[in-house]
Amino acid sequence: MHSRVLTTSVGITALAAALAVVLAQAPAGAQAANAAAKPAAAKPAPATTQSAPAAKKWTLPRTPEGVPDLQGYWTNNSYTPLERPDGVNKEFYTLPELRAVEKKNAEREEEQTTPGTIADVHYDFTQFGLDRSQTRMADNLRTSVITNPENGKLPPVTPEGKKRAADRAEARKKQGAQYDQVQNIPIGSRCVYMNGAPPMMPPAYNPAYQIIQSPGYVTILTEMLHETRVVPTDGRPHAPATVRSWLGDSKGHWEGDTLVIETTNFNDKSAFRGASENMKVTERFTRTSDDAIRYEFTVDDPSTWERAWTGEMPFVKINGPIFEHACNEGNYGILNTLAGARKEDKRAAEEAARRQARSEEQ
Repeated sequence: MHSRVLTTSVGITALAAALAVVLAQAPAGAQAANAAAKPAAAKPAPATTQSAPAAKKWTLPRTPEGVPDLQGYWTNNSYTPLERPDGVNKEFYTLPELRAVEKKNAEREEEQTTPGTIADVHYDFTQFGLDRSQTRMADNLRTSVITNPENGKLPPVTPEGKKRAADRAEARKKQGAQYDQVQNIPIGSRCVYMNGAPPMMPPAYNPAYQIIQSPGYVTILTEMLHETRVVPTDGRPHAPATVRSWLGDSKGHWEGDTLVIETTNFNDKSAFRGASENMKVTERFTRTSDDAIRYEFTVDDPSTWERAWTGEMPFVKINGPIFEHACNEGNYGILNTLAGARKEDKRAAEEAARRQARSEEQ
């Protein structure tokens, strides 16, 4: 195609040059006659400014069933905290302020632990692409995920919630130190559960999700610990109150072009932010462009907080697929962790015995 255009251009140029030569060689009278025979040149048309073509209007995609198509791979990866930081007195950052916050957090992630310390006995997140800054960010100018209360903070905890938190802390204390027994190790370290239930907060790493739709169902696959929520949208009721699980019982429906999911029936172990098993989470998914979903949620748990509270964040597109997060260090590392703790206990006991012996000798 390019060679054809070039050849045509060269031919036209050559023809024009030849015509100029012929005219130059013609008698002056003939040229004058030709000029006289020409009609008067028309006045040039007024210049017009052509506007750039309008951007193609985005059309909300729909499934064969006619509901909004939310399918694809998404992330809510962000440094935005759940609660507004102390000293920040506004709802939104400017874009330069957001970039400065992201830069500061990325630098903190890249800091290396001190060799020879317990904290250093871990794989390097940066080396394996697990820092948040190494995944696409869902730009969020909000200074906190919480939008209501307006101060960006969690509501006050009820007396019942405070007592439950104190009881849980006392029960953990009676169990002994973290590595005294396997039951004391956090369930996340044991790869049992890693906050796969709603609300869908940005994790420290593995911040990918896949949404799949089929008639009467929406399925949300979470990369972290490959949790999967299968959400019926056919109007069926919640499971009986006696049926409880880590992810709760999710039921969905459509309100216009917004997917609304209500989740109840949590167990008493997940305890999001100290919540009770009676917590109810209402999520709203609204696709706002080809590249974004607005995610809103409301947490209602009168047993824990004095009022319901709401949050909002964007989800943006990323490339798939999502690979299984097998969490093998939790499957195989617990034995080594506990064995190392018992060895430290033995070493400490032997050192204490030596000190006691020296003390008695003196």
